[in-house]
Amino acid sequence: MDLQADVKEFLTTRRNNLSPKNAGMPFYQGRRRVPGLRREEVAMLAGMSVDYYTRLERGNLSGVSDQVLSALAQALQLDEAETTHLFDLSRLANAGGAARKKAQTPAADKDSVRPEIRRILDSMQDMPAFVRSERRDIIAANALGRALYSPLYESKVSQTLGDNKDAVNVARFTFLDPAARDFFPEWEKMAGNLVASLRAVAVKYPFDTTFSNMIGELVTRSEDFAQMWAQHNVHLHRAGSKTVHHPLVGDITLDFETLVLPAESELALIVYSAAPNSSSADNLQLLANWSVGGIAETGNNSPSLNLSVEDSL
Repeated sequence: MDLQADVKEFLTTRRNNLSPKNAGMPFYQGRRRVPGLRREEVAMLAGMSVDYYTRLERGNLSGVSDQVLSALAQALQLDEAETTHLFDLSRLANAGGAARKKAQTPAADKDSVRPEIRRILDSMQDMPAFVRSERRDIIAANALGRALYSPLYESKVSQTLGDNKDAVNVARFTFLDPAARDFFPEWEKMAGNLVASLRAVAVKYPFDTTFSNMIGELVTRSEDFAQMWAQHNVHLHRAGSKTVHHPLVGDITLDFETLVLPAESELALIVYSAAPNSSSADNLQLLANWSVGGIAETGNNSPSLNLSVEDSL
């Protein structure tokens, strides 16, 4: 990770994304050489000298105070994720020995989940659920979660670069497998959020070689990823909705919640649910029937769904 370059690109892109009009600048008419604010305009809004802001935008966050960072975040109208990212960049730039040692911890030391978490997953029989690492490796899933994401498990390119060869990686599937665009109907939105969430991870684990290798592979092999990565957008992917086009049951729109596991700081439990009495709920139930060994008992004799999970994976 080139910290100075990342700071420079992050602040530059945020400045370019903010128009003078939206920033409430009193004078913004006339010919401009930049798409967004000028450096002197950001400095004025943040209450600092142009020279000092220029130093920050060149990637030098040494000795910067939280008060200055807060003023800069307000001037650039950063959202929660972007503000957190700016503070993370500053902490890394000013980190001492202990903090730097912590930053060298890989983004996912664990290749499997504890039996207690496995039991929680398996108890959620009516909702897809899985445990993912910061690298977006799915390292454990319940039966319905595995059935929902069966295209990832079938993919020849979604395997993780980590040590757990049974895990699959959402980022590698999204950008390296053409099937991802069929599986994710809202691919552009989903892919953009994914890249932005990986940006937030990168600053937390700058010395994780497995994570860095994954980013390097994606930048090299996917032009879409490279363009999105260069935008330096940051996103906290905690909750929302996602639509998938499952090859067996069709479109399913699901709400998701990201549940933090306090004892497993590098892992998160993701739980999906469908709105009651919706077509997505019906399709999810159909998938649930299939995932437990077929749907013969439901009276539907569709031969394409009378399969076990193992038949599809």
